Amino acid sequence: MPNHPVVSRQEWLVAREVLLAKEKELTVLRDDLARQRRELPWVQVTKPYVFEGPDGQQSLSDLFAARRQLIVYHFMYAPDWTEGCPICSFWADNFERIPIHLAHRDATLVAISRAPYEKLAAYRRRMGWTFPWYSSHGSEFNYDFQVSRTREQVGSGNDEPSSRRSMALAEFPGISVFYRDEAGDVYHTYSTYERGLDMLNGAYHYLDLLPKGRDEAGLPWTMAWLRRRDQYED
Repeated sequence: MPNHPVVSRQEWLVAREVLLAKEKELTVLRDDLARQRRELPWVQVTKPYVFEGPDGQQSLSDLFAARRQLIVYHFMYAPDWTEGCPICSFWADNFERIPIHLAHRDATLVAISRAPYEKLAAYRRRMGWTFPWYSSHGSEFNYDFQVSRTREQVGSGNDEPSSRRSMALAEFPGISVFYRDEAGDVYHTYSTYERGLDMLNGAYHYLDLLPKGRDEAGLPWTMAWLRRRDQYED
């Protein structure tokens, strides 16, 4: 990084105080945004989705386990793929091992993909992951929550405002959140896609602290550097 300013410690502290004020302002704004997110209206989920997991078929309500809140990571893994998406694998590396902590705040975290469960289980073993992963193969779940498109939908541009996507792709990553009330009724409370997923990637937050940042500007495309963690050459 040539020609970067180098100053005394005192000058650095002055500049740091200016940035700190902006960071605190962002923290307040982020807290307010989180409050507004929680205040969004809900939509009751009445369609009888069926998922395949290690214990056989389960309903969406079953995925909550004994908890009231459910976080679903929509992992890109189409039925005809031989491997899971490397970008989703990067995100999965970041939420691996945290479900136990979320469980103590009344929340369950799972991944859901369209590939058959046998493929998911094999890839999960390969990557050494422990989080729950279910197959929605044969279900409309992925289509209803805007993370998969039919052949007719690809390139049509008919997306919900929550996604704002125009790429001619059939699979997308995303996160959806659900709540189950005392009566057992399930509600969809939130979904996010694309850069909305950044908040769940701790590695990117660490990179954002570095002098070079994410260092992706000169690449053919943003994440061209990324590999599945068992495929880096070194």
